[in-house]
Amino acid sequence: MSEPVHPVDQILPLPKLGALGLQHVLVMYANAVAVPLIIGGALHLPKDQMAMLINADLFACGIATLIQTVGFGPFGIRLPIIMGVTAVSISPMLAMAAMPGVGLTGIYGAVLVGGIFGLCVAPFVKYVLRFFPAVVTGTIITMIGVVLMRVGVNWAGGGAGKADFGAAGYLAVAGMVLLLILLVIKFARGFVQNVAVLIGITVGYLTTIALGWTDFTGISDEPILRVVMPLQFGIPQFYLIPCLTMCLVVTIVFIEATGMFLALGAMTGRKVDADDVKRGLRADSLGTVIGAIFNTFPYVSYSQNIGLVGVTGVYSRWVCVAGGIIMLVLGLIPKLAFIVASVPQCVLGGAGFIMFGMVAATGIKILSTVDYVKQRHSVLVVAISIGFGLIPIVSPNFFHVFPDALKPIFGDGIILTSISAVVLNAFFNRTTAEQAEAETLIAAQAAEHI
Repeated sequence: MSEPVHPVDQILPLPKLGALGLQHVLVMYANAVAVPLIIGGALHLPKDQMAMLINADLFACGIATLIQTVGFGPFGIRLPIIMGVTAVSISPMLAMAAMPGVGLTGIYGAVLVGGIFGLCVAPFVKYVLRFFPAVVTGTIITMIGVVLMRVGVNWAGGGAGKADFGAAGYLAVAGMVLLLILLVIKFARGFVQNVAVLIGITVGYLTTIALGWTDFTGISDEPILRVVMPLQFGIPQFYLIPCLTMCLVVTIVFIEATGMFLALGAMTGRKVDADDVKRGLRADSLGTVIGAIFNTFPYVSYSQNIGLVGVTGVYSRWVCVAGGIIMLVLGLIPKLAFIVASVPQCVLGGAGFIMFGMVAATGIKILSTVDYVKQRHSVLVVAISIGFGLIPIVSPNFFHVFPDALKPIFGDGIILTSISAVVLNAFFNRTTAEQAEAETLIAAQAAEHI
């Protein structure tokens, strides 16, 4: 008698894979496209080069996602993960862009060095996994949801920085999308229920098109097919400070990614051990190397898509494989990419409230498994760590006295929470590797059906 297939490895029918994969792409698309737009704008790239940058980014996203989800030898954690450009790298890359003589090729040189650095460091992750018991991972995952909720709020308001941010129309569309998703989840069954987010986003998109809010100007200028070539913006150049900065960014991303891997393991009911985390971090690093070769940016496992996994309850990694293939196609067909990129942010905001809240709920569920009687100081670990993580959200200028080079650390609530939780737990609890492993298993069982 054959063993039952784990939900993570289940291969769904092709139409379902396509629809669920597209749903994942729509969720990550805004952030994925934002980074090349921001960096390209800072470097004053012409429109045609900006389009090339976006297509190259999507193409590399697809490759990195396939490596992470399908798995190739020592690369890939083989969980439902979508890869995208890490937001942690934005500020450092903007600083590099402002450096005399560095330019885009200097940024790509730093990205390449950062990826190689990550490949070298990933094998040693097993020595630090003991510092991530349930109280630490639960706290980090809760803060990931809280930080992402800020993104969802900005989406719902029409997009941070917009002159009419928070206009009644934006809020109405976001509210409509949110309500529709909730109604589908409540009353629909089976496949329709699983694509509730896609239905909500599609209806919201069609509504904004009918209202004349969606701008398709420039789509006629896009070619039908554009082949993404390696090194299309030039040979990477290497400068000491940018390269060291990118190594720091990769280290920070590793901390964040480890928490995400453990969260996804808990959510899907598949145990994630040190070897799994190592393969996942290797895939992140290899994705970053590939990004440098195709002249894009550092890649990481996207946390917002983990929230989508929680909402749908569909744990199949092959759904994300389908998403990776869709991104490859979008990278090669600029007109399709243009249409998807035109989804207004207020539409995504309605979906963001549910998805990002699910991430926080997973963290809270894991924290409920902590034995606060035996480890009475764990309450302090949670309280202080979340407090530190809220600082850049509540008061973005709180750490303004620190140099710009440290902004990736002190400007990121997830990183502050991660560092605080690891240090405080090591100080108060001194968790052993065996205890951390046992707690992770209990947390996985608690979060499996969230």
